[in-house]
Amino acid sequence: MRTLIILTLLAVLVMVATSYESHESMESHEYLYPFINRRRANDFIQADTRLEAISQERIRERNKTPQERQREICEDYYPCELYAFRHGYGAAYRHYFGRRRTK
Repeated sequence: MRTLIILTLLAVLVMVATSYESHESMESHEYLYPFINRRRANDFIQADTRLEAISQERIRERNKTPQERQREICEDYYPCELYAFRHGYGAAYRHYFGRRRTK
């Protein structure tokens, strides 16, 4: 009987501790009005900066550094990639594609 009373008291304490609403959560207007006005819905997103970021990313994709282009060429050729694992991509590119072989 005594353990039942103790368990009941513990359950009540846990319930009170987890369901307590602090005053800070009541200060926000979202508590009373969870939905915002249609006109203010996208105020936090600035279209100009987002479009500028996208265009900057596209420019960066087009203008790759020479090392990155060499690495991609080397990754497409399996023996060059194996050589690169041991000696690095710069050395592998020079080994396989650095000098032109003419007959």
